[in-house]
Parts: sequence; structure tokens; C-alpha cells
Amino acid sequence: MDRRKFIRAASLGGLVTGLSPVRAEAYAPQRKLTMVTSWPAGFPGLGTSADRVARSIEAATDGRISIEVHAAGECVGPFEVFDAVAAGKADLYHSADYYQQHKSPAYNFFTAIPFGMTASEMAGWILHAGGQELWDELSAPMGIKPLMCTSTGAQMGGWFNREIREPADFDGLKIRMPGIGGEALSRLGALPVNIAGGEIRQALQDGSLDAAEWVGPWNDLAAGMHEVAEHYYYPGFHEPGGTLTLGVNLDVWHDFSDRDRAIFRNAATAEYTRSLAEFNVKNSIAMNTLAGEHGVVPKFLGEAVLSAIARQADEAVADLAGRDAVTAKIHRSFVAARRNAMRWANIGEEAFTRARRLNRAD
Repeated sequence: MDRRKFIRAASLGGLVTGLSPVRAEAYAPQRKLTMVTSWPAGFPGLGTSADRVARSIEAATDGRISIEVHAAGECVGPFEVFDAVAAGKADLYHSADYYQQHKSPAYNFFTAIPFGMTASEMAGWILHAGGQELWDELSAPMGIKPLMCTSTGAQMGGWFNREIREPADFDGLKIRMPGIGGEALSRLGALPVNIAGGEIRQALQDGSLDAAEWVGPWNDLAAGMHEVAEHYYYPGFHEPGGTLTLGVNLDVWHDFSDRDRAIFRNAATAEYTRSLAEFNVKNSIAMNTLAGEHGVVPKFLGEAVLSAIARQADEAVADLAGRDAVTAKIHRSFVAARRNAMRWANIGEEAFTRARRLNRAD
């Protein structure tokens, strides 16, 4: 072979070699996955976020990976999605991991802790301060790869059919509040229960519940909470930055290519940011509607009430941290991240929002 033919053949060989991974990816067989969720079909913010992240993954893979999304109850119940994915009956779930606190109390830290961290602070801990690694350590033995996916942002304190003027008013109160928030209120005499979002309105209406929290104005308006409860309290001390999970069956996760794992990570993180922005805008609009069209006047819980709840919440979290070594390690990491976040917030966003209110009537 002469020199020119050799160089040309070598160049073509290098080109084919360079393109072969792309061609292999492009012609890889389609993969159909099933996602189960804890939300009613099409429910604003929660159900729509689950569907949106599925569509984002499909678009990023040019349809090579497709995801069929199922609302609560279509395949499994709203609190059974974790088990379904762990057992391989579904590939993905979209839910709040504190629904799994019966498996490990540490799961509370990855959804919400009363008086914990805001949405941006939670993202900082999970993405940049060791939270993801701890979450992986917690979930891997259960067959799950967890990804931070959706954020509700700041929530409301809930809807009540009786006024809360002092801590003693929680005594005997039947309230829907999952997680450590419900545990804190139980220490003040409340009777917390956890029922699915689609059942809350009816329970308030028929008297099965005296009070319930369900995210914030956008979701509350959609669910018609204002029609069945009189008092709307803030702030959402129990969930200052509610984080929802895209959970992937661990065998499915390990079967993905590095590229596909990156696509899932990036899609979930992007959805966290997108959903947080959406909740902030839609909550503002919905609050205006509740006030302007339905006469709802939000009520501040009061410093004495919040201080009493905070004391009980701190004790509950301390008790939780003493359950096992993994929970204790996650608790230490969470507390350190919150301490650092609070130091910066005092001279960062909190200081700015206080300054922004000066001399402004709007």
C-alpha cells in the first residue's frame, strides 16, 4: 500500500472509531420505564412536576428512553410507590421520602425538618455538602437511587377549623401533618395522621380532621381547602423547603450508561429549580385569589406558639438522631449545613428582604 492510501485508510478508520459510540447510542434499543407517583392525576405542581421531569428525560434521550407516569392509585397506592420501585414492580417513583420514616427516621432529613432549611439551602446541602452521598448510603440497601427532583418552596402552616391562640389549643386536635412536624405537634397534645392529598378535603369536611396542611396556596386553592376550613395559618414551620424525590430502582440505575445517569441527574436537578420558581409564582397568584375572591385572611401562628412547637421539634429531632448510627451521621451533617446556611442568610437574603421592605408601601 502506498503512503497516500495508508494515510487515507487510517484517517477513515479513526473517523469511524470516533463515531461508533454515537452510532451505538443512537441505535440503542428503546427502553420503556414506568413511574409511579404519590399524587392525584394532573395535580398542580406535584403531579405536573412528575410528568414534566419524565418528558425532560425523554427529550434529552431523543425518545430512546420513554417513561409512563401513573398517578396515585393507578398501579399502587400513594404510600406504596417506594416499595413498588424497590421490588422492581416499577422503575421510578416521584414522592416525598418522609413517607418512608417507618423504614428509617433519617428519611425525614431529605424531605423536610421543622425549622430546618429553605429550598435553596436544602439544594446546597444535597448537591455540595455531602447530602447526596448520605442519601445514597441510606437508600442503597433498600434498592433505591434517590435524586432531588422537585421543590415546593416555603409552605403554609395549614387549614384549621378552630383558632390557635396558644400552644394548649393543639390539645386533642386531629391534624393531617406527616413527618417530624406531626411528631412535634403530638408532643403538644395533637393527634397527627397522614392521609393522601386527595383525601384531605373530604376529611376536613366530614370532621375526621380538625386541621390539615397541604403544601401552599396554589395546591390548597386547587383542592378547595378554603371551602371546608375557616382559618389559614402561616408560616409552614414543618416544611420550610419541601423536597420531593425521583427514586430509581437501583438495578435499573446501574444498568444505565454513564451518559444516561447524567441525563437523569441533570433532568432532576433542573426540575427542582423549575418547580421552585413555579411554586413561588403560582402561590403568589393563588394567595391573591384566595384573599380577593374568597375572603381568606392568612393568620400568623404567633411567636409563643412557634416557640413552643420549635422546642418540641428540636426534642423530636434529637430523639430521632439517637435511633441508629446512619441517622446520627445524617443528622450531624444536616445540622452543620443548616448552621452554615443560617450564618450566611443573616447577612445575605434575610438582610436583603428586610431592607427591601423599608419605605415601600407595596
